[in-house]
Amino acid sequence: MEMGLQGRAAIVTGARQGIGKAIALGLAAEGVDVAIVDVIEDEHSASVAAAIEERGARALTLAADVTRHDFAAEVVDRVTDAFGRLDIVVCNAGITRDSVVWKMSEAQWDAVLDVNLKGAFNYNKAASKVMIDRRWGRIVNIASINGLRGKFGQANYAASKGGMIAMSKSLARELGKFNITVNVVAPGMVLTEMMGMVPAEFTRAALDETVLGRFADPEDVADLVVYLCSDRARHITGEVVKVDGGQYI
Repeated sequence: MEMGLQGRAAIVTGARQGIGKAIALGLAAEGVDVAIVDVIEDEHSASVAAAIEERGARALTLAADVTRHDFAAEVVDRVTDAFGRLDIVVCNAGITRDSVVWKMSEAQWDAVLDVNLKGAFNYNKAASKVMIDRRWGRIVNIASINGLRGKFGQANYAASKGGMIAMSKSLARELGKFNITVNVVAPGMVLTEMMGMVPAEFTRAALDETVLGRFADPEDVADLVVYLCSDRARHITGEVVKVDGGQYI
């Protein structure tokens, strides 16, 4: 299926590994030049960059703390300088600091809201300015089904992802007249490095919630993101699409 993405340029935050890596490689396979933005630049980001180039696209690795509002504008400037354009931003960077609310520290709350929600705001804002001038853009924010339903021990995480959903719907209303779509992908549990830190009893409970009897691979999420960034999805905006094997049902 022709996606109409050849020659476009993207920023993917949190792209060193896991879902972000799969998204970056999925976009590159469709001819998109990709900037890998993560809090550190190391052998993982170099490996992703090499894989992007193997797919015939250009890669740029940038170390940036997504919570820094000023850094987002600098990253956008560097990407447009390197690629000559910016068409797509995928905000995937995220963290967890789980705790029941009566034990949750202010630092745990602030860290998750800063990375997950403020980080997405920073890059949505910075990228939208370029997209408005071009009268074309695709913004995809990676949330979670727990931002729709809540989750025991994740008041901070659920709040950050729920806030991302509300923000994205608002931005879809604001940016639609500029031919910019804003959508949310809400995965359930995904087979990533982060999942390895989840206690076994929680992963078993999550697996039991699914109707397909399996967890998503990162590529399952990436395939949907690529579609939402494409011309095939030009009339879809303000939507929240779950990739969870029926876990939310």
